[in-house]
Amino acid sequence: MDALCLELDQIKVRYLDRVVLDIQNIKVHQFDRIGVVGKNGGGKSTLLKVMRGEKLPDQGQVHRHAEVGYFTQTEISEEESIDGELLSRLAVPKHTIQELSGGEQTKLKLAQLFSTYYEGLLIDEPTTHLDAAGIDFLIEELRYYYGALVLVSHDRHVLDQLVTKIWEVDGGRVTEYTGNYSDYLGQKALQREQQQAQHEQYVKDKQRLMQAAEKKMNKAEKITQASQQMSKKETKAKANRMFMTKSKDTSQKAMQKAAKAIEKRVDQLDAVDAPEDNRPIHFHVSPALRLHNKFPIMANELTLVKGEKMLLQGARFQFPVGKVIAIEGQNGSGKTTLLEHILEDGEGIELSPKVAFGHYAQLAYQFPKKETVQTYMKERSDEEEGKIRAVLHAMDITGNDLKKNVQDLSGGERIRLLLCQLFLGRYNILVLDEPTNFLDVACIEALEQFLAAYEGTVLLVSHDRTFIERVADVVYRIEDQQVRQASFDEISQEKT
Repeated sequence: MDALCLELDQIKVRYLDRVVLDIQNIKVHQFDRIGVVGKNGGGKSTLLKVMRGEKLPDQGQVHRHAEVGYFTQTEISEEESIDGELLSRLAVPKHTIQELSGGEQTKLKLAQLFSTYYEGLLIDEPTTHLDAAGIDFLIEELRYYYGALVLVSHDRHVLDQLVTKIWEVDGGRVTEYTGNYSDYLGQKALQREQQQAQHEQYVKDKQRLMQAAEKKMNKAEKITQASQQMSKKETKAKANRMFMTKSKDTSQKAMQKAAKAIEKRVDQLDAVDAPEDNRPIHFHVSPALRLHNKFPIMANELTLVKGEKMLLQGARFQFPVGKVIAIEGQNGSGKTTLLEHILEDGEGIELSPKVAFGHYAQLAYQFPKKETVQTYMKERSDEEEGKIRAVLHAMDITGNDLKKNVQDLSGGERIRLLLCQLFLGRYNILVLDEPTNFLDVACIEALEQFLAAYEGTVLLVSHDRTFIERVADVVYRIEDQQVRQASFDEISQEKT
């Protein structure tokens, strides 16, 4: 058996009055490759912090038998030694940390991590802001890494490539599944089917028993009615009448007792809830906002410069109406700058006169005034309350969340709320810049459903290959200072 690297035994971590982690026993062995998945705020990052020793549990023991390296989005150091070859492979420019883009900072931290060998690696969301080349580098380094790997990620492609176990963190508990992320989805689908079958059997058994109890009670009622009718009749044989009345009373009580026994059996049945129903959601664009131009966004001889860097030179493109259009390119190629230029109707851009943009930008989730989530949505959408609630529910904003002040929401909650507002808002073109960053997989899948159901045009930037493959109708790539349409064959080859 492989050597034991880490063990968490009888762990409990609390935050205020909530139990964040409740783990009986989990182990990490020498060559384990574990992917950690779960909802935002479910305890994934806390789990890694406990494993590393950064956070002490309120109860239980953490046994460490190996030195582990740790990668997190919130840490970066200028003092650590870095392998120059790794920096070169990642194309990290020689700037100060403050001058680096988000993707370049992520690459720098990866170079720092891989410059030292550790017997185990704890890695938290390494693909945020990372371009395709950076993700390929990450996969290549970890594929041949000789040690234990625990990886928190929302990137399904990365999980499929690297892990052989999935830890699902839900309600503070950790459940282990064998295989990569696709295998995990298959097992979850099977569990859903089994739950549905068990629920149907439970409903069938409950109905059968309730019908049997009802028959017994009806029979007891008939005996009572017959007894009451007999008592009204005169009879000559008083003793015989007394015997008949006693017999009927006994039968009536027996029937009632039998009915109560059946009802008790109903209470003793193991109740099985039906799996949560994912109802389809549709986003209709108001007739007044519908675009009739075949190409509502066009560019003719577009030149873009940022600082001293030429991003685009003489670029031409036509973005089709009613499609989900993805823009790809390496970190620093100008994707976000292009989106901003389109939104500003800058020089070289031609927009349809009826264009109404809805914009989601990275880190742009400030709210100017205090208001509840429910009020915020109602004031920015013409949809009925039931539709609004359904969309929020799909993004895991439910119950008391609706009464929260928008200014008190966490970063992840703000992102989800803004995405809901965009799809329900008064727009006909949505511009989404890295919308999957900081979303858990369940919310990414909800976003995929939103995009499939949206009637308008969507222009998006994302480095999540699985997401692009699942939602994009057309893909354009920025390279060699041009914007050209890419085939899906190219994307599939890159993914493999």
